Amino acid sequence: MLRVECTRWGQTPADLRRLALSAPHPRTRERFLALYEITQESNATRVASGIGRHPQKVRQWVHRYNTGGPDAVSYHRTGGRVAGASVAVRDLLSNPSTVGLSDREIARRAGVSPTTVGKLRRDLVDGI
Repeated sequence: MLRVECTRWGQTPADLRRLALSAPHPRTRERFLALYEITQESNATRVASGIGRHPQKVRQWVHRYNTGGPDAVSYHRTGGRVAGASVAVRDLLSNPSTVGLSDREIARRAGVSPTTVGKLRRDLVDGI
């Protein structure tokens, strides 16, 4: 039988529900709600079918929570593009002191590719 060991982490099912309602990321909310539902005598298959996930994924969340606590099931961004980089590029492109820099130099300063800088430069020119 699959059990959520919330007392091991000093939590109650009500705490899991509270986390499911207040977590900042939708994936974290989904995971805590699944854990809460399992504490309410549901099972992984029933919970998974209700949220459109595979039952094994829900079981993994339970095992991760039981071994690592709440932080183990909280969503953490692991990679991909950083949205703030385009803001830095736009700032450099619109700043009078850096307006004459090459795409390559702006890319180096902002930590993006020169292609990205070129695209954002075209967007700014087209937007004027």
